[in-house]
Parts: sequence; C-alpha cells; structure tokens
Amino acid sequence: MNPPTAITTTLDPPAVSAVDVSDQFADTLALGDHLRDAMWKAESAGLGSWDSRGGLVVAGMGGSAVGGILGRAALADQAGRPILSAKGYELPPWTTDDTTVLCASYSGNTEETLACFEAAGVIGARRVVVTSGGTLGQLAREEGVPVIPVAGGLQPRAAVGYMVVAVLEVAAACGAGPSLRTELDVAANALDALAREWGPAGREDGEAKTLARALHGTVPVITGMGLTTPVAYRWKCQINENAERPAFWSELPEVDHNEIVGWGGAASVGQLSAVLLEDCDAHPRLVRRAELTAELIADQAAGVHRVRSRGETAVERVLSLVLLGDLVSLYLAVLAGVNPEPVEVIERLKARLAEDG
Repeated sequence: MNPPTAITTTLDPPAVSAVDVSDQFADTLALGDHLRDAMWKAESAGLGSWDSRGGLVVAGMGGSAVGGILGRAALADQAGRPILSAKGYELPPWTTDDTTVLCASYSGNTEETLACFEAAGVIGARRVVVTSGGTLGQLAREEGVPVIPVAGGLQPRAAVGYMVVAVLEVAAACGAGPSLRTELDVAANALDALAREWGPAGREDGEAKTLARALHGTVPVITGMGLTTPVAYRWKCQINENAERPAFWSELPEVDHNEIVGWGGAASVGQLSAVLLEDCDAHPRLVRRAELTAELIADQAAGVHRVRSRGETAVERVLSLVLLGDLVSLYLAVLAGVNPEPVEVIERLKARLAEDG
C-alpha cells in the first residue's frame, strides 16, 4: 500500500501534482487524443473486412478487457452480431471458427489472454490482437495475426481509449457493427472540452471535483442502467486501482429486485454513497426507477448522487462518463494522499503466481 501523504481538500494543479507524481492526470485528460491516435493505429494494422456470423469475442482482463463492454455499449442498437467478453483462461464454449476473437492485453503478457489466444488458434477462429508488445505481440506476428498497436508508457487502465477503438474497429471489420469513426472524431473533440472543464485547472466547484469531495471517506456504490451499466463497472474498478479504496457496482432495474432492500441497513454498516449513472436516452421506466430508488435509499446513504451523461451519440455519452469517473477516482486519490499509479498488490499476486510455474 502507498504511504499516505498530507491529506488535502484542494484539488488545484499544485495539490494534484504533489500526490500524482507520475502524472496520471495527464494520461486521463488526453482521452480525446488517445481516440485519434488509436484510429490511426487501427488503420495502420490493415485489418480489411470479413464476415463472422458467430460474432465477436473480446478476450482480456482488467483495464485491457473494459474496451469490450464499453465498445458494445457505444454501438448500442447498431450492433448486428453478438459482442461478448471472455475474462478468464477459456473462451465461451460456443466459440467456433466462424467467430472473431480479439485478444486484448496492454502488456502482452497477461496469462489468461495468452491462453485464449492459443485456444482461438486451435479452434480456427479469426484472431486479432491489440497490445503494446510482449509475448502476445510476438506470437501474433509469428503466426500472421493482425496486431493493432497501442501507445506505450501508460498504465493499462489509462489505455481505455485505445481498447475501445480497437473493439469498434474489429467489430466493423468482422460485420458485428458499423464503422463509428465519425462518431469517435466528434467524441474526441467533446472530450477535449470536458477535460478542460473537469481537469485540475478547471473550477474548484466543477462536477468531477465536487463529486470526489462528496464521495471521499465513503464507500461508493455505483449503479448503471442500460447504456451506463458497463460504465458503472469502470468507475468501480478505477476507484479500486487509482484511489486504493473499496467500491462496488450494480445495475438497474435489477437493484430494485434485491439490493434496494439491503440499503435499509446501510447506515448501521458504514458510510455508503450511492452514485446513479443516468443517460438521456434511457428507457422511461429506468428513469422513473432511478428517481424512486434515489428517494427510497436516501435516508440510509451517506449521499445519493445522480450523474448524467453528456453528448448526442452513444459513443460520446459513454465516453463522457468514462472520463468523469476516471477523474473522480484520481481526485479521490489526491484527497486521500495516495499516489494513483502503483498497483503493488496486483504485482505481488502476479509474482506469486509466477513462482507456481
């Protein structure tokens, strides 16, 4: 665990720089640039086009895997084939030679992803790789598998823009969805503006800083609905890794069939904050459920925060919430005096696994 530094309530550039010594904020605020660079890198891979009637499987773990679920959300109702994630050592049992498998590993050394790469080859499935190098990149080139390169020098979780673009590009190439390049260009410009608004140089009462202060000292429970469900998972993971704090996620309407009852005893357990990620294009009944859920759990929650996506297209709205959540997690790290870069316990776990052979 990181040794804590002096805790601050100020979230201006000097306060951020004192804690964020590896400048994770810069990588996060560059999301728009990452999208543009990722589209160029994907084009340079020369994917071509083919027809995978079995759909697309995105095999990956952690920050490398999140592009699969976020890309699927960004496609919304434009997806024409199944796009599913495989998080583990095995592909879904229905994977056939008519399925495209995108193996995503930022480092190229993720053992679960390497196992899926091998399994896809045995099945005869069409394979594509997105990585910065490592064993996966080497194997792909040896076997003639297309590689979508990713910029180096990032924490895997900060490469989310590259992973989302890779998923969308492969989905378009294999017939699982249309090309969203125009939407990505528009989203990149919008994210530039949001980065200026929500970044450390922005106003102290901006949305990201205000929400981080409200969540500080509590356990956030992030709830998504429809398009925002995978974003809720992203928020949870970012708070875990960047701020070294517990956080949990769930989704509506399922919450209203079980978890809402558990909120009845929340205050007796600890300080739990509810964050509801809402979308302007959500089903009207989801909107009503969000309103009622927020009202009914308010007396037991440390705070209830309803957060809205921004933008016109699904791509823009998904990525606006991704950027907001990433920044909130980094501000939480600053407030706690925690350097957001290291993930030492994950490295210790990997080292122990390596000892097992």
